[in-house]
Amino acid sequence: MKFSLYLKDNLYKTFVFTICYGINLLIFFAFKVDKSVIISSTLIYVICFSLILWIPYWRKKKFYTDLLANIEALDKGYLVLETLTKPEFYEGELVFRALYDINKSMNENVRLIEEHLQDFKEYIEMWIHEVKIPLATLALISNNHKEQFDKKTKLQLKRLEDYVDQVLYYVRSENAEKDYLIKETNLSKVIKNVGLKNMDDLLENKIDYIVENVDYKILTDSKWLEFILGQIINNSIKYKKNIGDSYIKIFVQEKEEKTTLIIEDNGIGIKNSDLKQVFDKSFTGENGRNTNKSTGMGLFIAKNMCKKLGHKIDIESKYNEYTKVYITFAKNKYYDVLK
Repeated sequence: MKFSLYLKDNLYKTFVFTICYGINLLIFFAFKVDKSVIISSTLIYVICFSLILWIPYWRKKKFYTDLLANIEALDKGYLVLETLTKPEFYEGELVFRALYDINKSMNENVRLIEEHLQDFKEYIEMWIHEVKIPLATLALISNNHKEQFDKKTKLQLKRLEDYVDQVLYYVRSENAEKDYLIKETNLSKVIKNVGLKNMDDLLENKIDYIVENVDYKILTDSKWLEFILGQIINNSIKYKKNIGDSYIKIFVQEKEEKTTLIIEDNGIGIKNSDLKQVFDKSFTGENGRNTNKSTGMGLFIAKNMCKKLGHKIDIESKYNEYTKVYITFAKNKYYDVLK
């Protein structure tokens, strides 16, 4: 709270004081009052006026300074009321009461929104599980009656399953801590499951699935990690080159207290201008616009889930040459491993 601005806001007091003091001087001169009395009176007026300005300023300064500083320091500014002591001046009490009422109203609205959002999430999850049943049935029928279902039909079924899974994991990612279980997991088993799930797509696109040196124990949730790897593998399949041999190579590099899983492909790569945004929500980039196959959500969800699981995900690419995705699993000796 700046005194100069406070003084500017109280110019009317200075104006009133000046008028009153001018009238008082005229009265003194009219009655030929002694100069010493005029000087003493002037000094008293100045002292009183200064006190009228300074006392309220110092009473208000701490409250308003703390209010502004705490709002700026807090990530959630609406919690500022919890950091303030109730002021002892009437104007401050009004502000404090208004903040309390606003905060109470906001909390009530937030509670209602959270309830509606939770109901919506539960409905979406229930709907997805219901949809997965006929999809699984169709996939089973297509495998048992291959002569009646062409490759394009199977491909569309697979895409439907992938998109349904994507929606499910996106909905759950907001409350992932309620859904995942961190425990010691065999990395090679997770990679094998991802390969089996995407086997038809890999064969259809003639992509070699190369797995080397992945027999490691890591701390993660296998279900979530399979989904994350699935998104990366799907991108590698989508953005393969149309000429030459294609491959997806998965291997591990271990260094000090970190285990890094690397997923490398020799697809069309990513342009430098798009590389910094590939993890942004709904970002498709030039590749997504050209192929018309991308929702821009896969890597966004993967990044979000890696953050929740305590993993780090990075991407490196050279356009028309390769793409490498790095997932780093930190080793924490203080972590209580669940078995």
